[in-house]
Amino acid sequence: MNCREGCGACCIAPSISSPIPGMPKGKPAGVRCIQLTEGHLCKLFGTPERPKVCIELKPTEDMCGFSDQEAMDYLKTLEEVTKP
Repeated sequence: MNCREGCGACCIAPSISSPIPGMPKGKPAGVRCIQLTEGHLCKLFGTPERPKVCIELKPTEDMCGFSDQEAMDYLKTLEEVTKP
């Protein structure tokens, strides 16, 4: 499955604990990644600087839903359930 163009939920909703260029301490949940363009594309896609968690997160029908809001809601819930 491919990402829905213009969504960007996976670059906003989840927290990222590893360093990201421009965000050396990672990013908290709900904060827009500094590497997400205004068109909701990842500037690091396909580069070695892209965090492992981002590389491993693959779009699924359940995760992406039918709208950007459904994707945000799903990822927020996932973030809550996976908190230590």
